[in-house]
Amino acid sequence: MDTNQKNLFSAFPEVGSKEWKQLIQFELKGKDYNQTLVWESLEGIKVKPFYHADETEYLEIPFIQKDYLISQTFFVDNESITNKIALEAVLNGVEVIQFIAKEGFDADILLQNFEKSKVKKVIFSLHYLAPHYIKTLQKALPTIQIEIRIDPIGNLAETGNWFINEKQDFEQIKTVLNELKDDNVLFINSGIYQNAGANIVQQVAYALAHTNEYLNTFTDNIKGKIRVGFAMGSNFFFEIAKLRAFRYLIQQLIEKHHLKLELELFCQPSLRNKTLYDYNVNILRSATENLSAIIGGATIINSLAYDSFFKKSNDFSERIARNQLIILREENEMKEMGSIANGSYYIENLTVEIANKALEIFKEIEKNDGFLNQLKKGIIQKKIAEATKKEQLLYEEGKIVLVGTNKFANSNEKMKNISEILPFTAFKTEKTDIIPIKSRRLAEKMEKERLAKE
Repeated sequence: MDTNQKNLFSAFPEVGSKEWKQLIQFELKGKDYNQTLVWESLEGIKVKPFYHADETEYLEIPFIQKDYLISQTFFVDNESITNKIALEAVLNGVEVIQFIAKEGFDADILLQNFEKSKVKKVIFSLHYLAPHYIKTLQKALPTIQIEIRIDPIGNLAETGNWFINEKQDFEQIKTVLNELKDDNVLFINSGIYQNAGANIVQQVAYALAHTNEYLNTFTDNIKGKIRVGFAMGSNFFFEIAKLRAFRYLIQQLIEKHHLKLELELFCQPSLRNKTLYDYNVNILRSATENLSAIIGGATIINSLAYDSFFKKSNDFSERIARNQLIILREENEMKEMGSIANGSYYIENLTVEIANKALEIFKEIEKNDGFLNQLKKGIIQKKIAEATKKEQLLYEEGKIVLVGTNKFANSNEKMKNISEILPFTAFKTEKTDIIPIKSRRLAEKMEKERLAKE
C-alpha cells in the first residue's frame, strides 16, 4: 500500500467484524443471523455472509506456480493415428501430451516426429506394469521431458484389483524407482474420489493418505517430484481453497518424511456434474473448473471435452476443450495466478477450514492402519457412499442445480440415439479384491428416466 492509500484509509475509522455483525443484525429486524445468512456446505463448513481481517488466519501456501501448462489426453490404440492427432494438438497450442495405455505399444511409431515439435512434456499414464519397458520409454525422447505415471493403489481403488497382486505390484515399482534413481513414476490419482462423490474435505484427506502410503513404502526410493491429480468441481471458491489446503498439507507431510520433493498438481474438470441433456452447458462448467484450477495453483491443466462421456473423441469438442485454457491464459491474462488468492479473507478462511478438517480425517485414517487397509476393509468406500448419498439427495430436491437437467430442462430435447458410448456407470459382476470406487455422475438416474420416456 503506497502513502496516498494509507492517507486515504486513515480518514476513516477502523470497523471490526463485531461492529459489522451488529449492523447486519440490526438490518435483519429480529431475524436470526445464523439461520438467515449462514449456510453450511456439504463438508460441514459454515459459510458466513462476510469475512474480516481480524478473524482471518493465514497459512503459508507453498509450491507457487508461475504459469500452468496446457495438456491434452490421448488413448493409445492405433499408434500411427494417435501420433498424428497428438502432433496436431501441439501445433494448436497444447504443451503437454498425455498418452493413456492399457497395454504395450510401439513407442517408435507413437513418438515419431515429436522431437521436431514444440511439446514441453510427454506423459505416459500406464494402466499396467512393465518395469523394463518403462526404462526404455524414459530414453525414447532424449531432448524432451518424459514422465511415467503408475498408480497401483489408484488402480486398486478404481477397478477393485491390483495390476498383479499387492506384493508384486510394489516390488516392480521399487525396481523401477531404483533403476531411474532421480525420478519418480508414482502418481496419486485423487480424481477417483471426487468423481465418485467424495466431498472436498474427503478429497484432500484421501489424496494426502494415498500419498502417504507411497511415502511410507518407498521413502528411500522417491526422488524429484510427487505428482498428484485432482478433479475440479463447480463450487468455485471451495475448489480454489481445496488445492491451496492440499498444497499446505502435503508440504507438512513431505517434511515429516524428511524428503525434499517438488509438487506437480495435474488438474482436470470433474465428470460428476456433467450432463447428457443440454450438454453444451458442460462447456461453461468446465470453464469455471479450469479457472479454479489456475487460481488454486495447478501445474498442468487437462481440459476435458464437454461430450467425452457419451461421444468418441472428435476434433470439434477437443478443440473447444484446449481453447478454453488458451483463452483463459492469453485473452484473460491468467498467467502467474498461483498466488492471486493470497489475502482473500473468504478463500483464506476456507483454506484453513478445509485443511483442518482434512487433517482430522487423515489422522483418523493413519490411527486405524492407514489408507490401504481402510480401502481393503471398505471403510473409505462407505464414507464416500455416505457423501454421495447426501449430495444426490440435494440434487434430487433441486438444491444442487444442473441447468438443463433438474432445472430449466428442455422437454423437447431427445438424446436416445445421440450416444456413441455408454454414458452411465457400468457395474461388472466378476469378483474383485476390494469394492471398487466407481465414477458416477449426479444426473444419471434422472437421465435414464428421461431416456426411457423418449
